[in-house]
Amino acid sequence: MTVSEPAHDIITHEAARAKLVRRGRWLAWFTIAWNAVEGVVAIASGVAAGSIALVGFGVDSYVEVFAGSVILWRLAAERHGRAVSDVAERRAVRLIAATFLVLAVGVGIESLRKLVSGTHAEESTVGIALAVVSLIVMPLLARAKRRVGERLGSRAVTADATETTLCVWLSAILLVGLVANAALGWWWADPLAALGVVYVAGREGIEHWRADELDDCC
Repeated sequence: MTVSEPAHDIITHEAARAKLVRRGRWLAWFTIAWNAVEGVVAIASGVAAGSIALVGFGVDSYVEVFAGSVILWRLAAERHGRAVSDVAERRAVRLIAATFLVLAVGVGIESLRKLVSGTHAEESTVGIALAVVSLIVMPLLARAKRRVGERLGSRAVTADATETTLCVWLSAILLVGLVANAALGWWWADPLAALGVVYVAGREGIEHWRADELDDCC
């Protein structure tokens, strides 16, 4: 603090930042709780219907649970008045990037297997309903996270917001695949929708990882 810097400005700034940290932690806890339930429903209905798109969506829900846990770890330091180092910030970003890539590899392998074998998925009313609800909730959550991340200047929180935005795209892809399979009998729509999940997840994972490498170099 410099001599000319008013003390009340610093207190106000710290109070505002503490409020943002609390909001970020609340959003992370909501993400964990929501996706834990969403993941169970998606995986259970996906296994019942033989839908790799639904199972992949459910696995992504637990990727988001992991990302939410990373954000709680990231915000814990600020909550207790400790400065967050660049190393800790980069580690959080890379952990989130890695979850994208693991999801892409796992779902990609199973999607290709189903396309080659011609495995047909049954229709899933539960899956369609889940995708619709996700399309309503996830955009609101992503926007709230992004605002907190930008105001905190945290790339980790912003990356988590991007992951939630990814869930919006996954919900849309899932919905199209499930409806096409149920209404038109296009069995291949399900593994193709899952490959859409793979593309979006892989792209986001690579972009976050590369952005972190650029920060290391520069």
